[in-house]
Amino acid sequence: MSNLSSPRTSETPLAIAQIGRLERITLGERVHAELRELLMSGELAPGQKMSLRSVAETLGVSMMPVREAVARLVADQSLEVLPNRAVRVPLMTLSRFRELTAVRLAVEGFAAEEAARRRTSQDMAEIKRFEEAFLSEARSPNPQADQAVRANKELHFAVYRATSLSTLVGIIEGLWLKIGPVLNFDLKISPERLRTGGAPEHHRKLVAAVEAGNEAAARNALVNDITGAASFIESTGRLLD
Repeated sequence: MSNLSSPRTSETPLAIAQIGRLERITLGERVHAELRELLMSGELAPGQKMSLRSVAETLGVSMMPVREAVARLVADQSLEVLPNRAVRVPLMTLSRFRELTAVRLAVEGFAAEEAARRRTSQDMAEIKRFEEAFLSEARSPNPQADQAVRANKELHFAVYRATSLSTLVGIIEGLWLKIGPVLNFDLKISPERLRTGGAPEHHRKLVAAVEAGNEAAARNALVNDITGAASFIESTGRLLD
C-alpha cells in the first residue's frame, strides 16, 4: 500500500520554497507610507486639511486602512484630528520650529559626518543622482516646486542612508515628519529661492565632502544648508508666535 500521508513526495513545497518569502504589507501600512512620504517631502503644508473620505477616494481604498494610517500619524503628532473629524497637518510655532531645528543640526550633522566616513561608491551614485535632480529644477526657467522639495528630501536621505545606521535614519525620519511640511514656506512659496538661495551651493559642498571623506566639511555644509533655510522660513512670518 502506498504511503499517502507523506507530503514530501509532492513537488509543490519545493516550488513554493523557490519563490521565497513574500512581503506581507497591509493596505493600512501602504497608506501610512504614502502619507509619511507626503509629509516628509513637504508636499503637505502646515494647516492643510483633508477628510478621511477624500484620502480614501484619492488612493482608491476603503476608509478602514485610511483610519488605521491616520491614527498612527496622529499618535506621533504628525497629523491632528479636528472637532469636525477632519484631519489637519499641525501648525508650527516659532519656538517649536527652533527646537526641531536645533535637534536637526545635532542629529543630521552627525549623520553627515558618518556618511563621509562610511559611504560606498553605490551611495555616491545615488547621492549625485538626487543632487542633479535638484539642480535640474534650480537651473530651470520654470522650476517645479513640488519636484524640487522632493529632490531636496531625497538628496538628504541618500546622504543619511549612506551611514548604514538604520536607527539613525529612523530618528531623522521622525524629525522630518514634523519639519517637512514647513519646507513649503521655503522653496514652494518662493520658487526663486532655488536660484537665489544657497541650497545648490550647500548641496554641492555636502556631496563633495561626503565623497572626499571629509567629515568636518560634510557637517559644516549640512549645518549651513539647514540654518540657511531655517532663517528664511522664520523671515516669512508664517510661523505662529
